[in-house]
Amino acid sequence: MPPEALRLGHDPWQVRVVPNLYPAFERHEIVIHSPEHARTFAQLPTSQTALVAEAWRRREAVALEEGYAYVHAFINEGRSAGASLEHSHSQLVWLRETPPVPRAEAGTRCRVCELLAAGASHRSRLVAERNDLAAICPAAGRTPYEILLAPVAHDGNAFGPALDSALDLLAVLVQALRSVEGPVPWNAWLHAGPHWHMEVVPRLSTFAGTELGAGIFVLTVAPEDAAAALRRALQRHRGRG
Repeated sequence: MPPEALRLGHDPWQVRVVPNLYPAFERHEIVIHSPEHARTFAQLPTSQTALVAEAWRRREAVALEEGYAYVHAFINEGRSAGASLEHSHSQLVWLRETPPVPRAEAGTRCRVCELLAAGASHRSRLVAERNDLAAICPAAGRTPYEILLAPVAHDGNAFGPALDSALDLLAVLVQALRSVEGPVPWNAWLHAGPHWHMEVVPRLSTFAGTELGAGIFVLTVAPEDAAAALRRALQRHRGRG
């Protein structure tokens, strides 16, 4: 058993953070979401997603104390999404500088605010609103059912208290996605920056020459239809604990 970096809960533990046995980076950690064999993030109750958020928060604080500039937190679920373990988990990569994509988002214009404003004016692309967070299917997503999850207000505190609600909403959204499309592999990641957000990308399509070479993504499900299907699924699965 690898040495623990963090344990939340005792006898039994509830969430553990351990070094990645096959690190791709200088500091690369695994967050084990539950002592139960949860196969999907959607199975975690609210109390458990809150502990995952707390684990991310504590490890990010340690990373900053040790001189790292950025912690990239992400979840890969399903083998075609890059997961090698069935047990629900996330990964934390400690980086010496902000990576290119989040850095590019920190321009003079807030693209997240623009996307949320477009979602508000075209409510057919709105999936859910909860605890000052909004989840929308962007008009120009990369895959069917892609979701942007972000605070409605411009907020730069990615690892703050709202992260609890964001991860809980993520679990609800994944449950809805599974209701609509079955156990779909997916990736999600947290972007810290001037307006933090999470991006959820289901792996329902394969990127080929057009997507990889030209940066043009072809959606087989319109974002309005995807959002409507997810909203219906959310209505069927009300209530979490």
